[in-house]
Amino acid sequence: QVQLVESGGGLVQAGDSLRLSCTSSAGALSWRTVGWFRQAPGKEREFVATITWNDEATYYKDIVKDRFVISRDANNTVYLQMSSLKPEDTAVYYCAAYSRSYYSTTFYYDRSQYGHWGQGTQVTVSS
Repeated sequence: QVQLVESGGGLVQAGDSLRLSCTSSAGALSWRTVGWFRQAPGKEREFVATITWNDEATYYKDIVKDRFVISRDANNTVYLQMSSLKPEDTAVYYCAAYSRSYYSTTFYYDRSQYGHWGQGTQVTVSS
């Protein structure tokens, strides 16, 4: 079973930066499309960013695309670098991976495309 683990969340002030990390057991993130989602209290879980399985493309929610960067390193850890954080970025952030390897779709923003999820990491931005 693929297990994803997020880390790097915390309490920061508006304007600060944070870097979230997503790791997996047995290299399960390698060659998979991986995304970050977030869920604020009382709201639906929403798409934030995705990196395709071959790292050739990244996609972002419009309101974060100038502030957040998704990347993957040689150890297949996937990062979400968040800058200029705002109170409205406060949420639990989840890492998710496609079930299939070597695969991506145009529906990267759709939660149903992702078969593997982490437990989430809390990000709180104070004003």
